Amino acid sequence: MLYAVLSLALILLDMLTKRLAIAQIQPVGSIPLIKGVFHLTYAENIGAAFSILQGKNVFFIVVVSIAVAVMMGILLFLKGRSIPFYLSVALILAGGAGNLVDRILYGYVIDFLDFRLIHFPIFNVADICVVSGVILLCIVILLGKERRTPAQKEESKHDSDS
Repeated sequence: MLYAVLSLALILLDMLTKRLAIAQIQPVGSIPLIKGVFHLTYAENIGAAFSILQGKNVFFIVVVSIAVAVMMGILLFLKGRSIPFYLSVALILAGGAGNLVDRILYGYVIDFLDFRLIHFPIFNVADICVVSGVILLCIVILLGKERRTPAQKEESKHDSDS
């Protein structure tokens, strides 16, 4: 339940920052924080990462809705996994849901974080959540840390006895 609350908090943070981007950045286009390095730049992404598959909004809504439902199911029903595993799922859930809200409301995703020094695509808080969650999940799986700890095994045993 704690991880579901974390996901909700991150979704709300993503929504808040995007609303601020609409209100403060969209009217001016871009605000340099460190000129030529990091700007806040309003962008509407009608595709996926790096603007691939542009114009496939219904496809994204369906696929991301399924992914969000799976992540919610994992958080609510899959017992006996490690804290880093659940944290990774919570991050992926938050990021997917944050961008899903945009796709449903606007038909595109609002991006505003613009690292110009390395010519990286403009992104948002939800994107940070998804990328961080996937990286953490990969590390967890590669290190075998998704398995239960002894205390978690005991807790799971008691849950199944009920």
